[in-house]
Formats: sequence, structure tokens, C-alpha cells
Amino acid sequence: MLSFCVQSIRENSKYPHQIIVHVNEGTDGSLEWVKKEGLDYTYSESNAGVCYSVNAMATLARTENLLYINDDMYVCKAWDAALWKVASSFSHRLWYLSGTMIEPSHSKSECVASPHDFGRDTTTFMRSELDTFAAKMKRKDWFGASWPPSLVPKELFDDVGGYSEEFSPGMYSDPDFSMKLWQAGVREFRGVGSSLVYHFMSRSTARVKKNNGRKQFAEKWGIPSSFFYKEYLQIGRHYRKEKILTAPGMLPHLIARIKAFWIRIR
Repeated sequence: MLSFCVQSIRENSKYPHQIIVHVNEGTDGSLEWVKKEGLDYTYSESNAGVCYSVNAMATLARTENLLYINDDMYVCKAWDAALWKVASSFSHRLWYLSGTMIEPSHSKSECVASPHDFGRDTTTFMRSELDTFAAKMKRKDWFGASWPPSLVPKELFDDVGGYSEEFSPGMYSDPDFSMKLWQAGVREFRGVGSSLVYHFMSRSTARVKKNNGRKQFAEKWGIPSSFFYKEYLQIGRHYRKEKILTAPGMLPHLIARIKAFWIRIR
């Protein structure tokens, strides 16, 4: 899966990229493969989780922006050009962008294009069919960028301390990172509809003991993560350039804090 993701980046990108891989355990030959390919990499003998991994990789980055992507994704043609077109339009560095995932199973999220099944693994993958579909697909930009593939200025990533490692192995680390960006003044959380990736939905998290991220988020920020996504980031709604994201009013915020209290004590 990792080699497939890297191959798609090399073949389908408009721009050259420094590819950095974090190898967890590496007992399946991944460590030897990244060395053979000459990729920059970080390594942990045990599964360190996504938070530590992303932070470790960020220290090796030689670019002004960081793009975080999971290895169970295949990037479609010119995916990076679509992201960069939006990123380069900003006159400031307070922004966070996500690409748009195409998934084989039905998703409740308005941010995801689904169900569009082009294969569940690399052996059943229908590359040419996906290329044709992606070339014809017309998807509007959306509010609520908060998960990979995600692009953020490295300076901003460093300013907020990267991903919070208390959320390791990584459940709810995405909304926590977005909240840290919100606290730093970011109001541009934009999903780019023309930057497409196919998500195989490989569930590696089944092999690790999950943290109770829902409770951790409520304890840390005093509101449920669902409230933050829906009311702060307006997740899934069509993006409008003239609309500025704002925090909700006192009454809904008070109700949210009560809900967060119940989440914490359960």
C-alpha cells in the first residue's frame, strides 16, 4: 500500500515533492523499501501512532508547506496543482487545506465523494476507470478542512506545536489540531473539490489500542468535537469566499459545554 501511494505521488503530481515516510515497526519490509527508494524517513520500532509520526517527519521537511497523507490513499492526476492554486492565492499564512477523498463505501460526510468503488486494495484497483471518473468529476470546495490529505504552512504547524502527542495513537488528533489552528487565528479551513485522492480505507487502527479521543477533546477544549466541526468549521457546507467562519453564540456554546461535561464524566 505504501509503495502504491508513493508511486501515485511520483506519477500524478504536477510539481516535484520531498517525500518523507514514517515507518512504524517496519517488519514487513517497509524500512528496507524506503531505504532502497532513497526516501527521507523516520522510524520507530513499535507503532508510535500518527501524532508522533507526523511531528517526527515534519522535522525533516525542507519546504515551506507540509502535506500530510495516509499510505492507503492514491492521488489522482494534478491533485497537487489544485491545492497549490488555492494556497498561493492567499496573502497570509493562516490557512489549512484538505483534498477531497473518493471512497468505495458510503460515507455520511458531505466532504467525501461516495460510494464510488474503484477497488478495495491494490490488486483490485481500477486505475483507468478512476482516472476517467476523476477527470469528469465536478466537486465544489467545502468548509471544514481537518484531515488528510491536508496542507498547512510549516511555520504555522511549528507555531501550534504540531500534532498533540497526548492523543496518541491518534484518535481525534485531527479536530484537536484544527482547534489549535483556530486558536492561532486560522479561519480558512477549506476543502478543495478539485484535489482528488482515492481512499482505500485500510483499517490499520484495528491493530492498536485506541485512545478515548472524544473524551480527551471534551476535557481539553470544553466542547464536543462534533460541535467544533459543525458550528465552528461548518464542515461539509459549500465554501463561499465571502463567508468568514466565526465562533457560535453564547447559548449554543453553553449547551455544548454541558454536553462536553457529560462526555467527560462517562
